[in-house]
Amino acid sequence: MLRRIVLVVVLASLASSAQALDGDSVAGKNIFQRICQNCHSAEIGINKVGPSLWNIVGRQPAAVPDYAYSEGMKRNNAPWTTAALDAYIADPRGDVHGVKMYFKGLADAKERADVVAYLSTLK
Repeated sequence: MLRRIVLVVVLASLASSAQALDGDSVAGKNIFQRICQNCHSAEIGINKVGPSLWNIVGRQPAAVPDYAYSEGMKRNNAPWTTAALDAYIADPRGDVHGVKMYFKGLADAKERADVVAYLSTLK
């Protein structure tokens, strides 16, 4: 049973990584600069209103040092896979209840895929 669970997690991770490849990271960078960078930095160690998104893909939520996360985000235990980021960016307050983020979400699936592809490059 444990082997099945591990296999499912590994396959889900691979699938989520493949999903990021569907997006255009250059277009995603432009969207990030237009919509996200007012509150989030793409640089390591630089927090703004929101935490730095450097190395976000694969990271545990609420893990950036020196950032005061909401209780809702602290309770979020699932790592930031590309699929998890897509769901969160679509509807932050609906995906993780109790977050501080006031952004209503990015409805366009292609734009989300592009942003997630860009976030995947931040390593």
